Amino acid sequence: MKQVKKAIIPAAGYGTRFLPATKAVPKEMLPIVDTPSIEYVVEECIESGITEICILLGRGKDSIINHFDRNFEVETSLTRLGKTKEVALMNRFKGKADFVFIRQPEMQGTGKAVACCKSFVGNEPFAVLFGDDVMYSPGLPVTKQLIDAYNTTGATIVGVQEMPPERAVLYGVVVPGTIKGRYIQLKGFKEKPPIDQLPSPYTSLGRFLLTPDIFEFIDKTPPVKSGEVYLPTAIELMSAVTNVYAYNFVGKRYDIGDKFGYLQANVEYALRTPALQNDMKEYLRRLVDKDFVL
Repeated sequence: MKQVKKAIIPAAGYGTRFLPATKAVPKEMLPIVDTPSIEYVVEECIESGITEICILLGRGKDSIINHFDRNFEVETSLTRLGKTKEVALMNRFKGKADFVFIRQPEMQGTGKAVACCKSFVGNEPFAVLFGDDVMYSPGLPVTKQLIDAYNTTGATIVGVQEMPPERAVLYGVVVPGTIKGRYIQLKGFKEKPPIDQLPSPYTSLGRFLLTPDIFEFIDKTPPVKSGEVYLPTAIELMSAVTNVYAYNFVGKRYDIGDKFGYLQANVEYALRTPALQNDMKEYLRRLVDKDFVL
């Protein structure tokens, strides 16, 4: 069984929920406290043992390329000022992973997005991490959990968590087969089903470990009316002919593609930051005590 060393991070979306902020700034570069959100996703890759990362871009996203490149002018200025910690922070991924950037010519759904990276993947298993989902799981990265699940089963793995019905209806929900511990045999997906038709509480949350034969099923996946081809549909086709598993991963997931989820991530990451946590706690206490008025 081949080692999992490659990951794809789709980052081509327009970020329309965050306009006007995303008119000129990629949504993936919006910060959680002081760090662009895409850095948390890259960090998860590296902590999971990934050494080759492909970031899929759309137009107007060159700042993502620049962010993961060196900035010698700033480094030189900071070094002269003795700010070595800041220089190290800017280069914290140096030597830990190789980056490839591919531009997606048009938005055609998550399946087509992954297919754009076929030449990067080759004939190897690979992870897919959607940037709208930031995971907090210290010491046990979510992608590492999926890699371990793949090493156990040799099959494609979909990262899921249980959600209450009123939340599950907002996501793609797994149609389950046999369930053993954290492993759920995947028989299909129901996309945003009515609450009385939920097949399970297990929702797909932006993390996948895919075998390279997924490209065959993406090619076979019919587009929806908009012309888009979706990755979950391709995985469902795959599950009809071979074993596919959902894995109920450990960790907290932030939906930063949603405004409230993004704000929640900022508040909670600030509370985890030693230099900010005391002031943040006190500020939140004052807000609650005064019953904040608009």
